[in-house]
Amino acid sequence: MSATLVRVDAVMLEARAAELAKRSIKTSAKLAGIDIAIRCTDLTTLEGKDSEGRVRSLCAKARMPRPGWSGIPSVAAVCVYPNLVAVAKEALGGSGVKIASVATAFPSGLVDLDVKLADTAQAIAAGADEIDMVIDRGALLAGRDRLVADEIAAIKRLCGDVHLKVILETGELGSYEMTRRASDLALEAGADFIKSSTGKVGTNATFPTALLMCEALRDFYRKTGQRRGLKLAGGIRTTKQALTYLVIVNETLGNAWLQPDLFRLGASSLLDDLLMQFEKERTGHYAGADYIPKD
Repeated sequence: MSATLVRVDAVMLEARAAELAKRSIKTSAKLAGIDIAIRCTDLTTLEGKDSEGRVRSLCAKARMPRPGWSGIPSVAAVCVYPNLVAVAKEALGGSGVKIASVATAFPSGLVDLDVKLADTAQAIAAGADEIDMVIDRGALLAGRDRLVADEIAAIKRLCGDVHLKVILETGELGSYEMTRRASDLALEAGADFIKSSTGKVGTNATFPTALLMCEALRDFYRKTGQRRGLKLAGGIRTTKQALTYLVIVNETLGNAWLQPDLFRLGASSLLDDLLMQFEKERTGHYAGADYIPKD
């Protein structure tokens, strides 16, 4: 399998993304946007110092982001390493919050396929509802599209009904053309979601890249009639950023994509800012970081 190289007008892409980033969202529309952003958040902890206690605390926050406030939804999912999936499953039981696990030698992806499959199988056996896999960027950049596509397809076969999010690591791909190529290849290979970044490199999600990935999803839908999802991750910390991504998705893909089955924001600190902005819009006063539960 080899995705067709689509030429990308970088100037037009960046100009369109900048235009969408200027959209002003206020009052009730802002509250609605914050609600969507919380519902679509993958609350994430992917650090070497992660512990069972840390994951349980994160899960409590995912279930009830702000105890005592009415109208605050749960997040979409908690994202952890495979060895902590069982802890998250126990902590989230009955909540409706999904468990996502990074796999396939996150964040590099530089191991043999049998190791990637074993990593994925461990997470699924422990109770993961979703798998976030990383592609071999070196293989893609070397023109080995078939290897990358075959690995995605093999992981998807193992996942079955477990949703597969394919991380492109766009900050390492070097060009918009290569990001579009990776997006098309992942979708053709069976990805349920395409995801921008691991959050572990210098350049993560950006507005132009998000727009480009939305265009790939739009074109795939027009060609196949199948809606696939988008996950943006890495460096998303403010409500303003999150709302801009909602605008980009809505303008490019439409309102049908603005729900957790088709859109996610992977983040660790974003939720706190969303909660503070929610309280500001609702009462006119910031709650302040000290009033937000710590995870």
